[in-house]
Amino acid sequence: MPRSSASRSEPTAAASIGGEFCVVCGRADVATIDGECADCYAKHHALVRVAQHPTVVLCPTCGARLVGAHWERSGTSALLTSEDLVKFLEPLPEVGIRRVHWEETGANPLVRTLTGALDIRFRGTERTIGVDLQVKIEHRTCLECSRRAGHYFTAVLQLRGLEERIKEPSRELRARIGRIWDHVLPEARTDWKNAFSWREEKPEGWDIYFKDKLAARAMARWMKDRLGAQLKESPSLYGRKDGHDVYRVTFCLRIPPEADPEYRAKPRTSSP
Repeated sequence: MPRSSASRSEPTAAASIGGEFCVVCGRADVATIDGECADCYAKHHALVRVAQHPTVVLCPTCGARLVGAHWERSGTSALLTSEDLVKFLEPLPEVGIRRVHWEETGANPLVRTLTGALDIRFRGTERTIGVDLQVKIEHRTCLECSRRAGHYFTAVLQLRGLEERIKEPSRELRARIGRIWDHVLPEARTDWKNAFSWREEKPEGWDIYFKDKLAARAMARWMKDRLGAQLKESPSLYGRKDGHDVYRVTFCLRIPPEADPEYRAKPRTSSP
């Protein structure tokens, strides 16, 4: 005898999950945890908690953030970003955070108050929840800015003309070499530019001070090839640290007039 259609039917949703039902709403077609379905559980529990005492330590000069024992993101804005804030969110193990939209609702120099709209995935469903966050702002000068303010350096890049004796007015020489520096600096690597500390004008050109001698050496060699210049390197003993000699290095870069963008732009006149 053929089996009835009822005997061939699939088991009900309730039977497929072991006959569980939500003790709050009574639904029996969804899985439960601690006797509650996902919707009811979300109403009575914080799916995403906020860390205690959230604090961002930033450098007021360059905007770098202190992360652990290291400063990161130098040159960024002092405004808080999602990268600063998301680390203070603590989702439950079942929760995945997809997107966060932050809105600042209050601010003073020391505390920022924000509301976040979080798009999350919880037990296979998408939902949006809100969180409130108060972040303490602690200003602390980073190591790089502290060194720059204290005129710390490990290398000097001397920008000079081709001849040791000055054969043109100092003002014109400095202006020409200054234009060359300003012209090539945007093309230099970011880590080289970050190592730059300050510059001083000299009768014979410019002295460029660097916090990192390796960056100074790399930039000096790059400018030599870029400008067709002559390069000389001279180390000098600065002191001792941990039983080892510490050297500062001077790189003298003699730059031809043809490297000046204004020189190349001027029309050349032929001799009679």
